[in-house]
Amino acid sequence: MTTRRDLLLQAAMLSALPGLGFAQTRGLTLPLEPTPPCGEQAVPTPEQTEGPYYTPQTPQKTQLREPGMAGIPLRIGGLVLSRRCRPVARVMVDVWHADANGQYDNAGYRLRGHQFSDADGRWQFETILPGLYPGRTRHIHVKLQPPRGDILTTQLYFPSEPGNARDGLFDRRLLVQMGGDDTAKIARYDFVLDID
Repeated sequence: MTTRRDLLLQAAMLSALPGLGFAQTRGLTLPLEPTPPCGEQAVPTPEQTEGPYYTPQTPQKTQLREPGMAGIPLRIGGLVLSRRCRPVARVMVDVWHADANGQYDNAGYRLRGHQFSDADGRWQFETILPGLYPGRTRHIHVKLQPPRGDILTTQLYFPSEPGNARDGLFDRRLLVQMGGDDTAKIARYDFVLDID
């Protein structure tokens, strides 16, 4: 049942990020500050390895979750910003991750795809919460390619995961803001590119 508190939180997210449609996910409890902060003390989003399962030339799509696919639905999105907190449009955001069983599709493009940030720097994917890959904590791989500038390859992590403390690649600066419940999740991360 949707409570009054849920409706207020949904309205707050809509006003903060119009067009992302985050308010359609139940249990929304996300803070609205950029992650990581940008501005005078801006620190660009940290780079990380692409890992062994990157596949180039992914299809352009925002819907990665397929009908009947196992796993908890996840809506993930945010902004692509410059060091000065300006939105960066036309950035190719390419994502890939394991399925609910921790397996990567290395033959096709399941749970792989890209899109371009809009004029306000917004990006978003409908997918599932990644499963646990042996030896790693839960994560999503991301490549960002701006119209001008270098490609950023990194990974996003989820809060309160027991595997975070054991994963040698884990970086707290790459934690998404998370909300939702056991039936649907929502996550936000604002990338800061090393451009003006």
